[in-house]
Amino acid sequence: MAEAAVKLAGAEPPLYREAPNNIEAEQALLGAILVNNDAYYRVSDFLKPSHFFEPLHRRVYEIAQDFIRMGKVATPITLKTFLPADEKVGDMTVAQYLVRLAAEAVTVINAADYGRAIYDLATRRALITVGEDMVNIAYDAPVDMAPSEQIEDAERRLFELAETGRYDGGFESFTDAVKTAVDMANAAYMRDGHLSGVATGFRDLDRRMGGLQPSDLIVLAGRPGMGKTSLATNIAFNVAQAYRPAQQADGSFKAADGGVIGFFSLEMSSEQLATRIISEQTEIPSSKIRRGEISEADFAKLVACSQTMQKIPLYIDQTGGISIAQLTARARRLKRQRGLDVIVIDYIQLMTGSSRRASENRVQEITEITTGLKALAKELAVPVIALSQLSRQVESREDKRPQLSDLRESGSIEQDADVVMFVYREEYYLQNKEPKPGTDEHLKWEGDMNDARGKAEVIIAKQRHGPTGSVSMGFQGEYTRFFDLAEDSHLPDRFE
Repeated sequence: MAEAAVKLAGAEPPLYREAPNNIEAEQALLGAILVNNDAYYRVSDFLKPSHFFEPLHRRVYEIAQDFIRMGKVATPITLKTFLPADEKVGDMTVAQYLVRLAAEAVTVINAADYGRAIYDLATRRALITVGEDMVNIAYDAPVDMAPSEQIEDAERRLFELAETGRYDGGFESFTDAVKTAVDMANAAYMRDGHLSGVATGFRDLDRRMGGLQPSDLIVLAGRPGMGKTSLATNIAFNVAQAYRPAQQADGSFKAADGGVIGFFSLEMSSEQLATRIISEQTEIPSSKIRRGEISEADFAKLVACSQTMQKIPLYIDQTGGISIAQLTARARRLKRQRGLDVIVIDYIQLMTGSSRRASENRVQEITEITTGLKALAKELAVPVIALSQLSRQVESREDKRPQLSDLRESGSIEQDADVVMFVYREEYYLQNKEPKPGTDEHLKWEGDMNDARGKAEVIIAKQRHGPTGSVSMGFQGEYTRFFDLAEDSHLPDRFE
């Protein structure tokens, strides 16, 4: 029937289609670079050797790039010794071909346009490869590969392509890795506070960690009532409020300060989370906001705060029991549409695994979740702050300070995390142990309580690229707010 339709329409069967390319644009750009090396800097931000369709052009661009980066002049004469002398391009040798490219070069002004055309065509070729792979895998899918796995793999490859113009993982040369490390150190040196990561807004915590590092999985753990959600919302608000975008060479925007936050709230609704943040900013207890026990002045504060909050890039997903696959897909989508600099997840134990086998065993499920979160942090190159519950064994000890062994349900949390932080408040435990008033024990308890009141410790128990230790902070329970304590050098003089 289909064949008859083709014959009736008089249509020819489809011929072989060549992958999209523009050899002339490649020749014009290479010629411009060989005549004036400044043309290279018009395209170096986005154009890589792999974007060229013709293998010889790829090699010429790569050698020219190395020359220019070393401060040498790239011309047909200097480049020819690094290219095969006996290779032919039609009737010409490679050396003659380079001279021809330079002789017919366009002006430097057009270089960026040609570079963009080459880049766009390379992206289209990569899209064709991803599409062909999708079709072929769907036709010949192995028995043990679920369609959802193929969708996830295709989405990951498309995201990589959208973000970076590449679709394969592969190796990276050590030279590129060193260059990235030096660029990061330079950015830290230039940035306020000399932080290599995103600033949390807490002075002592930033000093200890150097900010929230890209591609790190940061686990923030504590027993119920310690304030781990409060600390996470405080950090999220501080980062979002400090957001200041800077335009990149390719026209996209990147955070110069602060960042865009993706907050996955599995425990609380977005309204409850917003109430907490409003309470923290306006210094009106959240219990009063919920009950409506507020004065006119307080209401004016709420309105002013809500107007400020509408402008900050803080996005909340309140899906309960979200799976690691769903979370990954939504984070990719947010990064693509709005940008994304920090992910916060409240909390790990409320997430579910994607595979059937993992859901049968809770330890395996948590392992899949933490491995997935670490992979997501690396893929998107953003810090992921994941909150976690602690086991009850903390309560049975005399010293209630948490340890790594208290992390609940799986050793994989400790293993996959780059940073593990515990929130600990002595005040919480002391207020539940009040002795009988009038006794000596009560006097001692009052002294301890006065020392602990309004104070919290953030214990950094593990850090892959920095020291461990404890950071003292202030905590106002009624506003669910953490704050920096005054440094000794800033306190008034004390006379004995």
